[in-house]
Amino acid sequence: MYFFKNTYRCCYFMILLFIAVSTSFCHSHKNISSTNDNSSSTKSKKIQSKYAQILSVDENKIGNIKLYSFIDEWYGVPYKYGGKNKSGIDCSNFTSTLYNAVYNKPLIGSSSSIFEQCKSVSKNNLEEGDFVFFKIDGDKISHIGVYLQNNKFVHATTKKGVMIDDIDEPYYKKYFYKGGRIN
Repeated sequence: MYFFKNTYRCCYFMILLFIAVSTSFCHSHKNISSTNDNSSSTKSKKIQSKYAQILSVDENKIGNIKLYSFIDEWYGVPYKYGGKNKSGIDCSNFTSTLYNAVYNKPLIGSSSSIFEQCKSVSKNNLEEGDFVFFKIDGDKISHIGVYLQNNKFVHATTKKGVMIDDIDEPYYKKYFYKGGRIN
């Protein structure tokens, strides 16, 4: 009889221990998940705030967090002709990498070959995600960027790498050719 009481107590204790551990594990899992959600939300808010300031727009205008997070990761990456990664990248490869990562649209080729895949868009009708093309080297398109908002665009420059500039800055205004949009 003594054996059965001890076995019963042992089983009872094991069941209680199992329930306590299981409940504790589930509770901590929820907290981890909640923390990740808050972290993601905090990161999104920081991105919105940062790029609203850079683009001189209200924070609620920064809606495509995936786009601005991508830019944030690549900002300042140095220019390298033919480069395709964060150790160095050129303007057409940066644009192609951005488009594939953010819009899931693979692009390949030079700035002029990307231009040929686009529908022409006037400067006044540019929308976030449109391309901006420049003729810096004579009569051919030699530079590309991605339009953001408020006349600003992101691109890989030869001197400062990936950065945001204004189309109306004298240099870019002089060489701006056309906007383009892929359907």
